[in-house]
Amino acid sequence: MSLHIWPMIGSPTFIGLENFTQLLADETFRVAMGNTLLFVVLYVPLNLIVSLGMAAWLSPKIKHRQIFRVLFFLPTVTPIVANAVVWRMLYQPGGAIDGTSQALFGIETPNFLQDQQWAMIAIVVMSVWQGFGYNMIVFSSALDSVPESQLEAAQLDGANAWTTFWKVTLPLISPSVFFASTMTLITSFQVFIQPYIMTKGGPGNATITLVQFIYNQGFTFQQLGLASAAAFVLFVIILGVTAVQFIGQKKWVHYD
Repeated sequence: MSLHIWPMIGSPTFIGLENFTQLLADETFRVAMGNTLLFVVLYVPLNLIVSLGMAAWLSPKIKHRQIFRVLFFLPTVTPIVANAVVWRMLYQPGGAIDGTSQALFGIETPNFLQDQQWAMIAIVVMSVWQGFGYNMIVFSSALDSVPESQLEAAQLDGANAWTTFWKVTLPLISPSVFFASTMTLITSFQVFIQPYIMTKGGPGNATITLVQFIYNQGFTFQQLGLASAAAFVLFVIILGVTAVQFIGQKKWVHYD
């Protein structure tokens, strides 16, 4: 389909690589690419840091640990459309965030979703809240499997808690970190529902992503060939990033 003009109704017309040429000249496509990369750069590290931090905090010594696990995992299984609608209401002027800020600090917050400087950050924050629970469960299970004897040996050698985590715990859970980082990278490149529901890609094109660009071309403008070309570009990007992950993991992932 990416090599054709492919209408909703009627016969397709072969045009070779013209759809890809058109993509390179399309300003909206370049903006969508940049926004998607920005989302990935912001979201992936934050997701991993928050989920690993929460998993480390939810050690077996914490009371009511299972209850906290369920509470933190709930956003992951809640329909993302419902979450996006709720967060859109929280972000709006006069919403819970703005009202709380004015009541406690006397500060009026910006209109996050209508400000080009804040819109993507607002979507990233919502997405981290939505998605960190899955990786938290993965990391929590990995931390539970770390042998206590190895941690005790490090402490006997004089290692403090920070050194023990970096030199002992993290290498032992590196397969789980690799799995979580790879899956999070793949899903972050496919971000669509959050910006679509919360901002429609706006203000302007400040939050339009590659998947939303594909959706618009295919189902709004009915250019299925151009949409397929953009989808193929996204496929190549995800394939390349995943390949780099698998090649690089040989240097830092320990399976023994």
